[in-house]
Amino acid sequence: MSSTSPVSIASSTSAGAAGGSVIDVSSLVSQLVAAAQAPQESLITRQTQAVTSEMSSVGQLKSALSTFQSSLAAIDTPGAFGALSATSSNTSAFTAAVGSGATLGSYSVSISQLAQAQQIVSSTAYSSSSAVVGTGTLQLSLGGSSFSVTIGSGNDTLTGIAATINSASGNPGIEASVVTGTSGAYLVLTSTLTGAANTMSIAETDSGTGLAALTYGSGSTNYTQQTAAQNASFSIAGIAYTSPSNTVTDALSGVTLNLQATTSSPATLTIADNTATIEGNIQTFVKAYNTLQQSLAQLGGYDAATNTAGPLMGNSALTDAQSQIQAALYGVVNTGSATYTSLASIGITANSDGSLSLNTAQLAVALSTHFSSVSTLFSGAGGIASGLNTVLTAQLGGNGPIASLSQSLVQQNNALTQQSQQLSQQMAALQASLTEQYASLNVLLSQLQTTSSYLTQAFAALPNAPKGTSSG
Repeated sequence: MSSTSPVSIASSTSAGAAGGSVIDVSSLVSQLVAAAQAPQESLITRQTQAVTSEMSSVGQLKSALSTFQSSLAAIDTPGAFGALSATSSNTSAFTAAVGSGATLGSYSVSISQLAQAQQIVSSTAYSSSSAVVGTGTLQLSLGGSSFSVTIGSGNDTLTGIAATINSASGNPGIEASVVTGTSGAYLVLTSTLTGAANTMSIAETDSGTGLAALTYGSGSTNYTQQTAAQNASFSIAGIAYTSPSNTVTDALSGVTLNLQATTSSPATLTIADNTATIEGNIQTFVKAYNTLQQSLAQLGGYDAATNTAGPLMGNSALTDAQSQIQAALYGVVNTGSATYTSLASIGITANSDGSLSLNTAQLAVALSTHFSSVSTLFSGAGGIASGLNTVLTAQLGGNGPIASLSQSLVQQNNALTQQSQQLSQQMAALQASLTEQYASLNVLLSQLQTTSSYLTQAFAALPNAPKGTSSG
């Protein structure tokens, strides 16, 4: 492989001695500037890559801690352990759900009657659903609400009247249908509202009698009542109660009952601590911690198999966070119980790699026998979850060690950017200076080359010295 030297030797010929350029100034200056710039630029690049990598790793650390802190919300306050469950000993008769205001307890529930909606069927059997009934205006009432429908020649059939009722503005819940049997077609009116107060009545208000066969009120024989409007009747702990709906929200504070069938013997409603939900929340906490531990090991550990150190190995921000988290995690808490005072006592133990294992059977026993102690262990003053939350809040705060490290890295990155800009300016100045110097030298060498060529030609033009003679 050949290369061109930036300095050329002038030819001894007259053409080569014409005073052309002796030095390739551009090439020479570029090489000199590159040689001066390379080591400094390489150092800045390595330092920038290191700082950028550390900034990314700190971001990962912050994200891992923040995600873990989010998992504590379900167990870090006494209120988080306030979840209750409602169970029925006879779910065919009723089910229940708890909400705000419910308290622990067990209650006997008896149901003698379910709430019903009224349904009536016209006494007159019409020849078909398209049979003409008549025209006029009907006012239909359900409970305390009323609406009117006008029946004319375009909707005076049984089907037309039913459709008009169903689409009427202000209809509070009367559904009309036509049922055809072997004896003819019948108009069926059904209330969508349960309760004894939600009965139907129908009156013709046009001063005519075209729709008299469809009116209904006290003592009316125009309809047969198939289902009577009635309230639910039941008792809780022997206390009688009635409700217009089978969904009862106001009989027992914080509890919704869904009545489904009458009972022949009392059933039992139990409001208890929702240990299943709490157990699930604790399992989620263990999984979240193991995910955090894995992230911390990747960031600050050492992989002997690959001889690779984590990007934050030995970093004080990471080691400080680890030590404080472990101190809170493995602390002993005064729970009022001599048995359940630590994670290990409820079945949460540490593995050799720093992760946690959960013995669900041991946890279930602790929750069923000493629920309040388990609650205090996590959420009480000095509790494990509340303590972890305090540690993480301090670590992730605006004045915490992670924020300080992030700010320091940003400053370092800015300083390196400034150094890179300054180096570029210095190299531009060096290039300009060298270009000027070597251009001047090039002119001088060119002049010397021209002079040398002139002298060479002048000496060559001098007459030859006389040759000596010899005698024989």
